[in-house]
Amino acid sequence: MSVSVLTPIRPLASVSGLLQVACLLSLVLLLIKFVQLFLHRQWLLKAVQQFPSPPSHWFFGHSKEFQSVEELQQILKWMEKFPCACPRWFWGTKIQVIVYDPDYMKMILGRPDPKAKGNYELAVPWIGYGLLLLNGQPWFQHRRMLTPAFHYDILKPYVGLVADSVRVMLDKWQKLSDQNPLEVFEPVSLMTLDSLMKCAFSYQGSEQSDRSSQPYLQAIDNIKNLFSSRRSNIFQQNDTVYGLTSEGRKFYQACDVAHEHTDRVIRERKAHLQKEGELEKISGKRHLDFLDILLRARMENGDSLSDADLRAEVDTFMFEGHDTTASGISWILYALAAHPEHQHRCREELQSLLGDGSSLSWDHLDKMPYTTMFIKESLRLYPPVPGISRDLSKPITFPDGRSLPGGITVMLSIYGLHHNPDVWPNPEVFDPSRFAPGANRHSHAFLPFSGGSRNCIGKQFAMNEMKVAVALTLLRFELAPDPSRIPIPSAKVVLRSSNGIYLRLKKLQ
Repeated sequence: MSVSVLTPIRPLASVSGLLQVACLLSLVLLLIKFVQLFLHRQWLLKAVQQFPSPPSHWFFGHSKEFQSVEELQQILKWMEKFPCACPRWFWGTKIQVIVYDPDYMKMILGRPDPKAKGNYELAVPWIGYGLLLLNGQPWFQHRRMLTPAFHYDILKPYVGLVADSVRVMLDKWQKLSDQNPLEVFEPVSLMTLDSLMKCAFSYQGSEQSDRSSQPYLQAIDNIKNLFSSRRSNIFQQNDTVYGLTSEGRKFYQACDVAHEHTDRVIRERKAHLQKEGELEKISGKRHLDFLDILLRARMENGDSLSDADLRAEVDTFMFEGHDTTASGISWILYALAAHPEHQHRCREELQSLLGDGSSLSWDHLDKMPYTTMFIKESLRLYPPVPGISRDLSKPITFPDGRSLPGGITVMLSIYGLHHNPDVWPNPEVFDPSRFAPGANRHSHAFLPFSGGSRNCIGKQFAMNEMKVAVALTLLRFELAPDPSRIPIPSAKVVLRSSNGIYLRLKKLQ
């Protein structure tokens, strides 16, 4: 009787013992993890001790300051108190040193430090490992492979294609001019996507007419907003956990929509080349556009790009080639509206050069000096990419004697640099003469397209597109701001306005 009672207790006791061991082991692992985090934080505190910063919470970092004030405005406030650079704590063990000094920028951009893993890795589900996210030898190979797509002989015929896309947008604005004010960022974004599709991907349709790209543009907008909020949220860093949240599901769904668009572009171009028998030719046409080069590319080992590499490069250029340029053009148009005296001077220059603009060509783009100065001053005040990040691979000592060890993340605030009063006197004053021929400035004072070996590969394409858009717009419309809605710059991967960019358009007689 006693045996029958005691026998089932032994397995229960064994299970209980295993649970106790598991709990004890979990506690030990948690303790080890806590110690690791504590020691890492102590290392970070020592690493940035030469760079003062505002007081921060031990766990939430500077999140309170950045919740109450727009990120860009907070950086400008810190810049007034802390010269050259200032550490920003996201949470207990995540920190980045914000840099806004040209000497610091020059040193960092002159090194081969990789893109900051903690920031850019979150974009992998979106754009994959293309030119933006690659590092080391793979980046060098891809950069060298794609450089021919941006030779001036390739860019020349693009001017006419861009002009056609701009005119389609302006025709629509002319019909809507009685509905002033108009929000311009969305139609400008559609126009830059349309011109990119025609120039870089040999697309024969019109993205502005059939609006087939509207889901793609909305998906990119959602991705940027979700990406920006995720970067500063400690609870959304793990991919698995993030995928279980409503924000994560929206992010991955938006990525799927973006990928469907790029896959269609690749599929249609590949089918066309195969039909024409040109896919395997090295030189079978007058010029090769961006996608043609990708489809025919061979790496050093003779292999063609994998489907993943191909999609990553197309996703990267599809985003960078239209969204950053759309940001630049939209803010330039706002600057023209906000400064009528400069708008008038640009228009006079363009009218004397182009007449009604019907003959606009590549040769005209270098003959509009004041308009070019105006565009550059707009890019100074409103840089399309507000900041870029690097992980220091080895220690660095700056000209003022302060140093940082390897392993620290630095965020190069281009917005902060362009608004730094020590670099640009009276930085909030709009003054195109800052870019007059012979003007003396630091080599790294103006970085709208980044700098060093990893500068923007498409900067000339972007500048050309901005000049064409500005020229044709000023030859048709007089621009004025909407005084009730002054744009508020906001860093959402690219520089946007948190309340839109609204302009009043008046058709010129």
